[in-house]
Amino acid sequence: MPGADPRGNQYRCVLPFEALPTEVPLLRRAATTQLGLWGVVTAGEAELVVTELAVNVIKHVGEGASATLVLERTCERLRIEMHDKSRQLPTLRRADCDAECGRGLHMLAAVVEDWGTVATALGKAVWCELELGAEVTCRRMERAVEILQSYQVRGSAMSRGGRHEALMKESAIELIADLLHWTSACGLDPDDVLDQAQRHFEAEAA
Repeated sequence: MPGADPRGNQYRCVLPFEALPTEVPLLRRAATTQLGLWGVVTAGEAELVVTELAVNVIKHVGEGASATLVLERTCERLRIEMHDKSRQLPTLRRADCDAECGRGLHMLAAVVEDWGTVATALGKAVWCELELGAEVTCRRMERAVEILQSYQVRGSAMSRGGRHEALMKESAIELIADLLHWTSACGLDPDDVLDQAQRHFEAEAA
C-alpha cells in the first residue's frame, strides 16, 4: 500500500481495497499504522469509520469489488474517503429499532464531525471528517514527518504496514543520534540538550 506524501499543511495516503470480509481488518490495520505515523489520535473513531465504510462497500457494491480508501490529515481535521465504482449514492434514511440495514450511516453521523457523498468520474466517494483538536501538536508533527520521510534508509518507500513503521522508528533513532553527534562536535553537552528537549516535550504535552 502506498505511503503518504506531504503537501504543505496536508498529508495524504491512498490505500487500494478489495471488498472482501478478510480484507477489512487488514485495511483497518494499515490505516491505523499510517495515522500513528502522522501522530493522529482519534480514540478509535477512525477505525470505526474505516470499518463501516469498508463493510458498506461489501454490502452495497458487492464482494470482490475494487475500492480505494483515502486518508487526508490537516492541522484541524482527519478526512476519510472511500471510493468505489458504484454510482448509487447512499442516503440517510430513518432506521427502525429492529432494522438490519441502514443503521451504518446513522452510526457514522453520530461519530464524525461531518460526512457526505459525491459522484466521481468512476463512481462515487463517501467521506467523513473527524476533529483532531489539541491532541496533535500540529506544526511540530509536520516537521517531524517531513524530516523522517526524507531521512529514511534506501528502499523504505516500498515498505508496507508494520515494516514501514519499523523503518520510521529506525530513522528517528538515527536522526536523534546524528543530532547528538552534531551537538558534541559543536562543544555542547548532548545530555543537557536531551534534558532540555525532554522538558519542552513534557511541558507541551501537559
